Amino acid sequence: MPDSAYLELLDWRRRVSELFAALRQREPTADTLQWFRAQKDALFRDHPQSPIPPGDRPSFPGLPYWSFDPQARVTAHFTEQEEESPPAAAEVAFKRIGRLDFSYQGQQLSLGAFWIEGYAGGLFVPFKDGTSGHESYGGGRYLLDTIKSADLGSDARSDTVVLDFNYAYHPSCTYDPRWVCPLAPPDSRLAIPIRAGERLGPP
Repeated sequence: MPDSAYLELLDWRRRVSELFAALRQREPTADTLQWFRAQKDALFRDHPQSPIPPGDRPSFPGLPYWSFDPQARVTAHFTEQEEESPPAAAEVAFKRIGRLDFSYQGQQLSLGAFWIEGYAGGLFVPFKDGTSGHESYGGGRYLLDTIKSADLGSDARSDTVVLDFNYAYHPSCTYDPRWVCPLAPPDSRLAIPIRAGERLGPP
């Protein structure tokens, strides 16, 4: 990788981090979601470290999304349940540290909470749902990845984490197989379809 590519990647991560930092200062409304998606689409179209293949960027119309769902933002309760690490997904290793319990669409649901191994680590919440494999990527989507500052808030005093499926996103390997992406483990599947966040299909 040329030296300049490292600096491009550094710039990409900083821009993504700044975007989420700005998001946390805004109200969780449909207008905020529209603003965030426009900013993200611009990064995917114009940045040299975009996961969109270079040949596809000039005609990139934006990512496909489901419409804003005001009920898709939930507060989950974290219960620590550290377990042995599952097999490494590609080159990225992570371990289960607990579960996140929440209510959505009138159902009590739970997702595994993982910690990405390595320097500094980071909370990681991937998931599959009833849309995976046809309406969304078969390997699942990401709801939370704090290495990228892609979190919307937590409270250590009450053991809660904010989850907003409107911001659920596909891993980079959805767009280009050259990217290495950890995928959702088998037990991180929700039985219901989550039609919020990024999806497959035309924008």
